[in-house]
Amino acid sequence: MVLPVMAFALVGCEMTDASPDTPFAPAYRGIETRLLEGDLVNFHVEMTGASDAGDVEDYAECAAAQYTLIRGYGFARHVRTSTDEEGGLWRGDAVYTISPSLPDGLKTIDAEVVVASCRERGIPTV
Repeated sequence: MVLPVMAFALVGCEMTDASPDTPFAPAYRGIETRLLEGDLVNFHVEMTGASDAGDVEDYAECAAAQYTLIRGYGFARHVRTSTDEEGGLWRGDAVYTISPSLPDGLKTIDAEVVVASCRERGIPTV
């Protein structure tokens, strides 16, 4: 049963032609946060210099983690993230739920751990 799951996961992988000589030089252009309802929060982020959509998703996750701590909670659960790139400007639109205890779901984050990781990687937060 494990092999079909692993094979399926590999189908979604995307190969890139990124050269190891190309420097990663992101410019984080801002975070907009909107409390949608209750514990549901929307994050809009913008950046340039992203290698791919994963960099934008990381930026949104860093924003969500710090916002979670600001609100006095310890955990968040990723609901969705969509990304778009136009002319070198990357935009992300992410939704997370925030929670005082570990929520159900597969895409949960411990906000303190994620914020510490973001600081180490130089990714700004809210």
